[in-house]
Amino acid sequence: MMAKRKHNFNAGPSALPLPVLEQVQAELVDFGGHGLSIMEMSHRTPQFEEVLDRARHAVTRLYGIPATHEVLFLQGGASLQFAQVPMNLGSGGAYLDTGTWSKKALKEANTVGKGLSVWSSAAAGYNAVPAADEALDVPADAPYLHYTSNNTIYGTQYHYRPASPVPLVCDMSSDVLSRPADISKFGLIYAGAQKNAGPSGVTLLIIDRKYSREFHGAPTVPHILRYPTQAEKDSMYNTPNTFGIYVLALVAEWVEAQGGLTTMAARNANKAQMLYDLIDRYPGVFKGHAVKHSRSQMNVTFTLVKPERQADLLAAAAKADILGIKGHRSVGGLRASLYNAVSPESVHRLVEVLEAFAKG
Repeated sequence: MMAKRKHNFNAGPSALPLPVLEQVQAELVDFGGHGLSIMEMSHRTPQFEEVLDRARHAVTRLYGIPATHEVLFLQGGASLQFAQVPMNLGSGGAYLDTGTWSKKALKEANTVGKGLSVWSSAAAGYNAVPAADEALDVPADAPYLHYTSNNTIYGTQYHYRPASPVPLVCDMSSDVLSRPADISKFGLIYAGAQKNAGPSGVTLLIIDRKYSREFHGAPTVPHILRYPTQAEKDSMYNTPNTFGIYVLALVAEWVEAQGGLTTMAARNANKAQMLYDLIDRYPGVFKGHAVKHSRSQMNVTFTLVKPERQADLLAAAAKADILGIKGHRSVGGLRASLYNAVSPESVHRLVEVLEAFAKG
């Protein structure tokens, strides 16, 4: 008998839709009536190629990806992309520094070449992203402008697409599949799946074919780290994460079944508003980290005005079957991750616990 499902607010790996987990469970031993698990199946079989196509086509349909771009499924997470982007697109990229992950991306750009920070909120404790009308001093000769659309640790998010005179590169790891995006405006989008699109171990790329079919980096870049190498072999230059791609396909199809990205965006906005309204209602108890125009709809970060009471709050949450609201180890405090698979009912339960704590 299965234990009672928890209210999972972990930041990653994170909640997956229950219908997806149930389908994985049903097909785990015998996938598609083939007499073996997807985890045992060769990636060179027609059966797995069909899974790969399902994943690619579902993502393409959700975003309306134009013919100028294609979908790749790689490995190494966003952290490998921090290095792979400058290796492939060239040295001199411009970066918007809004938190830990963009800072690490810039560090890798400076490791393999030269990167340039053109905006940073580090001095303010990474509590904001640039305002939509804020001018950004991006060099016209930079090969790209890189930004992190949602910052899991600090709870900030862009609610617009930055204007740029050069191709946009976006680390969309924690809000991919959560809202619409005009793919034609991006040179490259990459996302580790484990926060909002599937299990850990697979990295989704949506990439302009001028980068996936033509190499722009130095001749010393290993072939396995070149985007054209992976694209020419249909994401299977080396053995791909077959199980991760399979689950990502199911998650993308689940998002479609919910009504697509516009519906998902509205649902996510409502969940986040529930929690932010509660935080704002009790300023003597809770303090939000992000400034209001930058508040994330994926990761709500906050602290207690009396931090010595945090252990009591975490105990009350655990008693209510709520998991994962302790803040990142680097900053402390509290964080609730509201990814697609986190239900409004779970958010409502968290709000009830927080309100009872505030009134107690």
